[in-house]
Amino acid sequence: MLFRASPWFFTLLLSACAARAPVQPPVPAPPPPPTTQVQPPPPASSPVPPPPAPPAAGSPLPGQPLSASTFPTLKAVGWPAVAFWKDDAVSEAWTAFLRSCATLGKRAGWQAVCGEAMKLNAPSDAAARTFFEQHFQPYQATQEDGSAEGMVTGYYEPLLKGDRTRSQQARFPLYGVPDDLITVDLASVHPELKNLRLRGRLVGNKLVPYFTRKEIETAAARNSNFAGNPIAWANDPVDLFFLQIQGSGRLELPDGSHMRVGYADQNGYPYQSIGKLLVERGALKLEQASMQGIKNWGEKNPDKLPELLASNPSFVFFRELPSDLPGPLGALGVPLTEGRSIAVDPRFIPLGAPVFLATTQPNSPLPLNRLVMAQDTGGAIRGGVRADYFWGFGNQAGEMAGRMKQRGRMWVLLPRTASDALAMQGKSR
Repeated sequence: MLFRASPWFFTLLLSACAARAPVQPPVPAPPPPPTTQVQPPPPASSPVPPPPAPPAAGSPLPGQPLSASTFPTLKAVGWPAVAFWKDDAVSEAWTAFLRSCATLGKRAGWQAVCGEAMKLNAPSDAAARTFFEQHFQPYQATQEDGSAEGMVTGYYEPLLKGDRTRSQQARFPLYGVPDDLITVDLASVHPELKNLRLRGRLVGNKLVPYFTRKEIETAAARNSNFAGNPIAWANDPVDLFFLQIQGSGRLELPDGSHMRVGYADQNGYPYQSIGKLLVERGALKLEQASMQGIKNWGEKNPDKLPELLASNPSFVFFRELPSDLPGPLGALGVPLTEGRSIAVDPRFIPLGAPVFLATTQPNSPLPLNRLVMAQDTGGAIRGGVRADYFWGFGNQAGEMAGRMKQRGRMWVLLPRTASDALAMQGKSR
């Protein structure tokens, strides 16, 4: 049967929804949890970044057959070509690497190397470096035009106050996935649409667009039509809005405990930046269009805040995650590790692979050269040399993430047993 795209079809294609969606169920991490921090909103000098998105459906994963056509922008190199490789404390990435192996170790091409890694107990820097050099082939990541530099930004896990039940303070709902939300993987209809998903609801026997943010909030206020059920309640609507942008975070409950929540699904509409809208309206200057700047504007204009938030039609649904997880779940389905996890574009970088990242500290020429794991994806993360660096949870993490917009280079490490086909491209200079 020929598939015909209706006019609203293109508005529901998943191009940049506010979420980082796991593609695997939670996997217990073998190593201990990372050290956590405390976090504020990004500083006022940092414009609000566009939101991340779920991983592209059908994107190749490590362990699937690799060929020059699978990741054509990866160029095989020798280890001496990996700039600053010897500058990093490689053993500090071991926790993140073992977390990747919890998923990748079940896949062809990764079983052997992950099995060997599990035998090493807290290796030294020298032992960890030797392990990667012996078992992995490095590939320089390049853009489609062949250039080797790209953009490196940062993200973090936000904290907001709330409650499991509605109260006078906690009045803004975090919804679970509505019973009537339907998600269609378009690759099942047309293979050329493998990176796209469609979301909607049934009215009679027709699939129609799902409710926009404004429609959801209006229907919820009237207790009609919308089939969502709150899993928790937030104290502040702007904090909740930015939680949807990050896709995961924690609620501090009245007793001081934390409830961890993560992306469950999304209503199918692309994200529209409210910071950009305020700048266009002349309500804020560009350097003020941060989370804190928008919160300050909302406090001064409470009557205009609902209309501003509703101008972004995208809406994210959450699920509660185990409180003992050592970090938020990334697109690989494993907990992220502070300072050792990144989000990548899985069209160019195999999800789960180790990546050596050479960049600089936020707003600084000081080097930041780290072995990291490609464990997440994002709607704003597009390109062969593009990374979003996970700073962790807390005040310092939020400050660093908000200021980070650096140039950088990336080298992808693939197990030698899984990268033979890519190696046929030949080692670069």
